[in-house]
Amino acid sequence: MAESLPEHDRILQEIESTDTACVGPTLRSVYDDQPNAHQKFMEKLDACIRNHDREIEKMCNFHHQGFVDAITELLKVRADAEKLKVQVTDTNRRLQDAGKEVISQTEEIIRCRVQQRNITTVVEKLQLCLPVLEMYSKLKEQMNVKRYYSALKTMEQLENLYLPRVSQYRFCQIMIENLPKLREEIKEISMSDLKDFLESIRKHSDRIGETAMKQAQQQKTFSTTLQKQNNVNYGRNMHLGRSRISDSKNEMTLKRTFEDDDEHEEEVLTAQDLVDFSPVYRCLHIYSVLGDGEIFENYYRKQRRKQARLVLQPQSSMHETVEGYRRYFSQIVGFFVVEDHILHVTQGLVTRTYTDELWNMALSKIVAVLRTHSSYCTDPDLVLELKNLIVVFADTLQGYGFPVNRLFDLLFEIRDQYNETLLKKWSGLFRDIFEADNYSPIPVANEEEYKIVISKFPFQDPELDKQSFPKKLPMSQSVPQIYMQVKEFIYASLKFSESLHRSSTEIDDMLRKSTNLLLTRTLSSCLQNLIKKPHIGLTELVQIIINTTHLEQACKYLEDFISNITNISQLTVHTARLYGLSTFKDARHAAEGEIYTKLNQKIDEFIQIADYDWTMSESDGRASGYLMDLINFLRSTFQVFTHLPNNNNDHAAMSGKVAQTACMSACQHLSMSLMQMLLDSELKQISMGAIQQFNLDVIQCELFASSEPVPGFQGDTLQLAFIDLRQLLDLFMVWDWSTYLADYGQATSKYLRVNPSTALTLLEKVHRGMKDSSKKNNIFAQFRKNDRDKQKLIETVVKQLRSLVNGMSQHT
Repeated sequence: MAESLPEHDRILQEIESTDTACVGPTLRSVYDDQPNAHQKFMEKLDACIRNHDREIEKMCNFHHQGFVDAITELLKVRADAEKLKVQVTDTNRRLQDAGKEVISQTEEIIRCRVQQRNITTVVEKLQLCLPVLEMYSKLKEQMNVKRYYSALKTMEQLENLYLPRVSQYRFCQIMIENLPKLREEIKEISMSDLKDFLESIRKHSDRIGETAMKQAQQQKTFSTTLQKQNNVNYGRNMHLGRSRISDSKNEMTLKRTFEDDDEHEEEVLTAQDLVDFSPVYRCLHIYSVLGDGEIFENYYRKQRRKQARLVLQPQSSMHETVEGYRRYFSQIVGFFVVEDHILHVTQGLVTRTYTDELWNMALSKIVAVLRTHSSYCTDPDLVLELKNLIVVFADTLQGYGFPVNRLFDLLFEIRDQYNETLLKKWSGLFRDIFEADNYSPIPVANEEEYKIVISKFPFQDPELDKQSFPKKLPMSQSVPQIYMQVKEFIYASLKFSESLHRSSTEIDDMLRKSTNLLLTRTLSSCLQNLIKKPHIGLTELVQIIINTTHLEQACKYLEDFISNITNISQLTVHTARLYGLSTFKDARHAAEGEIYTKLNQKIDEFIQIADYDWTMSESDGRASGYLMDLINFLRSTFQVFTHLPNNNNDHAAMSGKVAQTACMSACQHLSMSLMQMLLDSELKQISMGAIQQFNLDVIQCELFASSEPVPGFQGDTLQLAFIDLRQLLDLFMVWDWSTYLADYGQATSKYLRVNPSTALTLLEKVHRGMKDSSKKNNIFAQFRKNDRDKQKLIETVVKQLRSLVNGMSQHT
């Protein structure tokens, strides 16, 4: 009990000293103690309240007098306070009356101050807005005068610098909304200008290319002329060309070139002079500023690719004139000159990779187009002009850094085409020369005419030089003309080989190959066709043989000619040789064969008019008329061979050999034709009178052979052509069958050349003739008996001959 009292005192102290909001825990502790603690605490609390009441009462008793005194003093002051209130109210009324005017003035001052502050604010805001309005006005003006790049810069300043300061104003919002529209408008306008530019350069590409090619050609001409002049001054021949170009001509050309260059120096135009490139620059800058540079680049390249395809598409009739090719090349050069200019004056719009890719695509198309259209060209002059255009075209683009090796490779293909057109042209020239030739030796009346001929053809004959004028050269007029035309062909071929950036050795090889083609194909074909023509007679054929001999000898001079114009010695290992020797040999052989053929044809014509009476009882006693005409023809023909002008021993030997071969061939063919006439299957019977007549004709042939119609035959060589006929006819004329049958197969046989089958065939025809004759003959009986004996003999001989023929066939 004693312990709980101090605890209650402590709780009461905490309650008195603690804020009433925090007494909860303290009061809770009262209930947590021992039972009846709450009653005890309430008792303690009541005791404490009574103590405090007693203390309050004591304090009130102590201060009561002072309170009474204060109330008394306050009552005394009330009267004075009433007076003071009246005075204050009066004073306040007078003060209010006096301050009304001040208040009115003050309000006026306040209003003025507000206006002044508003004006100041407006001025400040206007000072912020005026630059924006000025810039926007400037933007509009730039748009009106088409200064779009400056307008974009102005827009950028407006957006980044000016508009943020006054963005709260409505007009600024309108401006902000209009700026994207203006940008799109600028893009559309600049794109429209670009399209106009693309259309302009498409129209002006040919002029740009023409100017560029002309400048490249002038530069090349100047360099070439200067090089020629240096070669003349220092004695060096480094330029391929005709040796006939003189020093004075070089000097005049160089001087004229200098004058022309001075005259046209101020007229040199560039792509920028011909086309205004500002739309490209402007559009590129605009799109770059707008952040659409890549879009612009792609669009530009796409459009240029389309234009490239249009430029590379040739006209269908381009191959007909050189102007068609020139226009085609000019457009392509103009296109790539523009691209090269864009490449060097812009950053990234056109790259070297892009131009190389575009050029490779174009080059493939160009090569294909030229390969196709050049194949249509049949005029060598047009092909040569095309080659010159391609060279200028290639040199021009090479000067701009584009690779052109494939073009020069193409020129080698076109060179073959050019050679083909040259060969066709020269084929016509050769035909005209051969048609105009009279195939007679060239007559020269004096020294002047002789020099004219040898100036055209390298003819040398010491024996002919010793003869006095007038005289005749062995060849006909076509020989020097053919020789000159071959030289002209070499010149024409050389024209194409120039400016191909090839070595002298390669050019020499090209010239020799093309000349070989001319000789072995064109000239050889013309000669073969000439020889086969029906109006070319034997005399003309002999003259052709002589002509080909001289042309063959002139081949070495052609080789020297090629070496002189190319400065390549014939001793060089890789130097090709001309194949003219085989060409002219083949032509001679063909002419000789044609001589033999024509002689045989003429013999056949005479044989066809032979009109034998195969049933005649006895001969006419003289040779047949057709045969005498044939022999007279052969004799006169071989006299022509013999009397040809043989000023040269080689010519004499050649013509003599041809005449001998022709004579032997004619006799052999005549003998064979006569033999075939006897053995003709349509001829069923022959009388002995016809055999006798036929024998007379063969005797004339033998007499002709023995008369030596052509000198040079040894012994009876020519007569041997008729040996088969002679032995066969002797066998029937002598009727020496016993000897023939007895000696058959022996080398010493009198009738060694008589074949049993031939003898059998003719004997059967004679037998049938005798039978037919005996039927018609009604003379004396003894004659009929002789005929019967002869027929029996014939039958016996026929049986023996058949056994020989059968034995030969079995043996075979």
